[in-house]
Amino acid sequence: MSVVSPPFAPPAERRSALDRAHRGDIRGALGVVPAFDCGPRVSRRRRLATLFAVMGPGLVVMVADNDAGGVSIYAQAGQDYGLRLLWPVLLLAPVLFVNQEMVARLGAVTGAGHARLIFERFGRRWGAFALGDLLALNLLTIVTELIGVSLALGYFGVSRIVGVPIAAAALVLLTATGSFRRWERVMYVLVAINLAAVPLVFLSHPNRAAFAGAAFPGAGGVHPPFVLFVIALVGTTVAPWQLFFHQSNVVDKRISARWIGYERIDTLVGTVLFAVGAVAVLAVCAFAFAGTPLHGAFVDAGSVAGGLESQLGAPAGALFALVLLNASILGAGVVALSTSYAIGDAAGVKHSLHRGWRDARFFHGSFTAMLALATLVVLMPGLPLGIVTTAVQALAGVLLPSATVFLLLLCNDGAVLGPWTNPRWLNAIAAVVVTLMLGLSLLLTLTTLFPRLDMQVTAAAVAAALTAGLALTGLGGRTPAVRFEGTPWERLTWTMPPLETLSRPAMTRVRTAGLIVLRAYLVVAAVALAVKAVELIVAS
Repeated sequence: MSVVSPPFAPPAERRSALDRAHRGDIRGALGVVPAFDCGPRVSRRRRLATLFAVMGPGLVVMVADNDAGGVSIYAQAGQDYGLRLLWPVLLLAPVLFVNQEMVARLGAVTGAGHARLIFERFGRRWGAFALGDLLALNLLTIVTELIGVSLALGYFGVSRIVGVPIAAAALVLLTATGSFRRWERVMYVLVAINLAAVPLVFLSHPNRAAFAGAAFPGAGGVHPPFVLFVIALVGTTVAPWQLFFHQSNVVDKRISARWIGYERIDTLVGTVLFAVGAVAVLAVCAFAFAGTPLHGAFVDAGSVAGGLESQLGAPAGALFALVLLNASILGAGVVALSTSYAIGDAAGVKHSLHRGWRDARFFHGSFTAMLALATLVVLMPGLPLGIVTTAVQALAGVLLPSATVFLLLLCNDGAVLGPWTNPRWLNAIAAVVVTLMLGLSLLLTLTTLFPRLDMQVTAAAVAAALTAGLALTGLGGRTPAVRFEGTPWERLTWTMPPLETLSRPAMTRVRTAGLIVLRAYLVVAAVALAVKAVELIVAS
């Protein structure tokens, strides 16, 4: 298996690493395949060995998507709406896979992190915007992760003043060891514990007929709080931090273009595990609280654990609290790491789990600072935990179109991906996702600014306008790729030339205007979201 050179390596070192990549030398990276192994994987045993060597980034990022915010949102979906949001959650899983496949491909082919590609290809202004969005959103997301730690430990009678700082310190110590393998093995343990949500479903006495009859709420169920919740549902499922973490983690593990097929399987397995965990949490809350006074009375994830104890017994409450605690720790570590990766990309400093504290102080320092700041926020008294969690996930949904647009532009950049650029059908799917998210956020913005608007008429008008815009702009098109005349093996092992040697793509007036309009609108949408969150806090 191959390796790619670490970010910002000297040209000679980069060429040497790429030479080793073409020969298939992974001895220095994973140590499971012999050096200079460039033969095809014919036997099932060798293919499995290679898959196990590659696996990690996709599995971790997908299961970490069921973080504290995810567990809270899926629990609220089941408690307040029953199984009506089951199919939307399942439909979001392939969307999540498509997004993560694109960033994994970018990382494997370019050997560069997501933030670095944005800075190099779009300039410092747009890079600063993307990084600023990520830093603000990630800090808030880490706050929700530590809120989850606080609620889970509170169920077991542990004070958050003690438990939250200990959890944050443990993550800092794990990341600062300078051992990628040790970090990854701990992540595997957390991934396995995440599956503890599955037995909860059987404890709730599920009804198979109810699963088959689950459907999205009709027009009568669409109102501003519901729109806010749906945006939060999408935002917690397909979050911007995932793009930055997955791409950088692929680079950090030194996976190159030759192994993209195996990384896709890694991502697919992670997607399945994500869907299983999300559906399990939603279903147990739907069945446990149906027909009880607790139906529609969601407060926060901690109250869900108490409610499950009252309805299903102490084992169910303890198991849910364990799932929440595990999800919170896994999410906090991965989201904070995506921040440190992105800051390292932007600053041009060493940023890798292969490097310890002494060798990458800025990288580990930023990781520590994010967790420390989030810890201080969580320890503030009187914080409305449930509403804060929903609002942060909704903000992720509002900012998702911006992150997806940059991802699409990079995946259609022939100088960066060469023969690995997006096919037309993939661009079409991504364009539809962007349009749907813009529609939801626009609906929330309009009904917040103009409360007397009829929700159904406004929804129909927004849908018609965005559909027409999608058809006119042709977002499903494709930028011509670099014409590749090489052999299949040369295509398979094609990697991006040194990034500093590539000329920056021309920013047309249409593209620049589109990015400016999108940026301005997202600012307005974020303000409207904040207003709606404040209204909910006051109403509660």
